[in-house]
Amino acid sequence: MSITEITSSYKRYLLLEKGLSKNSIEAYMHDLQKLLDFAVEEQLSLKTIELSNIETLLAQQFDKEISPRSLARIISGLRSFFGFMVLYEYREDNPTELLEAPKIGLKLPITLSVEEIDKILSVIDVSTNEGTRNYAIFETLYSCGLRVSEIINLRFQNLYFDEGFIRVEGKGNKQRLVPISDIAIQKINNWIDHRKQINIRKGSEDVLFISKRGNAISRITVFYYAKLYAEMAGIQKDISPHVFRHSFATHLLERGANIRVIQEMLGHEKITTTEIYTHLDRNYLRQEIIEHHPRSRLKKK
Repeated sequence: MSITEITSSYKRYLLLEKGLSKNSIEAYMHDLQKLLDFAVEEQLSLKTIELSNIETLLAQQFDKEISPRSLARIISGLRSFFGFMVLYEYREDNPTELLEAPKIGLKLPITLSVEEIDKILSVIDVSTNEGTRNYAIFETLYSCGLRVSEIINLRFQNLYFDEGFIRVEGKGNKQRLVPISDIAIQKINNWIDHRKQINIRKGSEDVLFISKRGNAISRITVFYYAKLYAEMAGIQKDISPHVFRHSFATHLLERGANIRVIQEMLGHEKITTTEIYTHLDRNYLRQEIIEHHPRSRLKKK
């Protein structure tokens, strides 16, 4: 079987058997391409490549000064690929079994305070169609803790406003019901009124958030406006749509929400993924104690 056939089979495996999202599959295939290029350059076969060869590949990546986190991601992808090759009997052993991933320090996600979120929303010009749409998007991102891919794929059939929920399709095409706030519902309804003024393109009739051309809005557009509004609001942080999701989880945890509930709302398969927010919460609690506990403050003489 050729390399092209093996990689095509691997891509189907990631989609159908692992249930990964399109973006995750693209990331896996992008990292796999590094291995394929290396194999061609070194005249190596995927069926006989050894641990020492892979270590050479990773050393080359390290020389390019990629971060430990990126290197760990590449290693994870290689393990997955060779695990697939063994599973489908393309080779007998997995050369990455003894491969050690670099140690990665805990990287806490960037979050916004409630005040910062209000600042961002306040700079949006809601007198325009785009502004009304964008306000609804960012209010919903924060109110529901959605991924950007989830919000751009929202359809009218996913809205259950009378019950106070929306249905979201997350990673691996897994669906979940997420409570939505009255404010977010109001902002979406405002946008729906403006949406009626747009000539909708065929195939986008049921898509909630569309561009001025009548097509489904893109991820890039949401990223662009997240950074633009943050800059307009004077917020000096590296803002992306995902920051609203992080803020959603952090604010819930700070106010006493159960981590299992947050896990369910975020659509995390593993509780360990959600537990990153407990570190943020501990930092918040520690700061609160330092500022307010009498034993944490030096008395003025």
